Amino acid sequence: MGTVYNRDILEFAAAALEFCTWMEHEAVSGRTRFVKRATKLLPLLYLKTSLLPDMPESDDEGAHFITEETYDLLRTRIAGLLGEYDTFLDTFSPDMPYSDTPVAAFISENLADIYQALGNFVYLFRQGDENTMFQALSACTAAFRQYWGQSLLNALKALHAIRYDDDMQADDEL
Repeated sequence: MGTVYNRDILEFAAAALEFCTWMEHEAVSGRTRFVKRATKLLPLLYLKTSLLPDMPESDDEGAHFITEETYDLLRTRIAGLLGEYDTFLDTFSPDMPYSDTPVAAFISENLADIYQALGNFVYLFRQGDENTMFQALSACTAAFRQYWGQSLLNALKALHAIRYDDDMQADDEL
């Protein structure tokens, strides 16, 4: 595979750390700032993930360091910050073809899902053991393909609509 210290991997690790730090600290900075920052960070994170080298599949799900309490705290904080704008229709839900009603999703939940995967990755990557770093990267990229990549895109689409909504901008927040 090579070294975990190649440029693409280090840039992904830096973007993951930036996202986690933002979620932990800036997610309380106000709706306008939050939405603007999110619509910049999420595309960067997607790009950096897509530039990673192919990783061997791992049966190991990876260690979990982000607790449910932390997940719920961040999800709740973001839901409160976004208020009525947190909910959007999820057209990619596996339940959608079988549903008579639209399937609601939440930006806060999507972002918390991303945070959980990246937070676990960052925690392990920081340990500096190359084998552990490769395992963390493999688990994180597998999770990207399975769920958090779609969560990122869903949240970004909803955040884009909020950022450029004329009614929202007139609302006083944006």
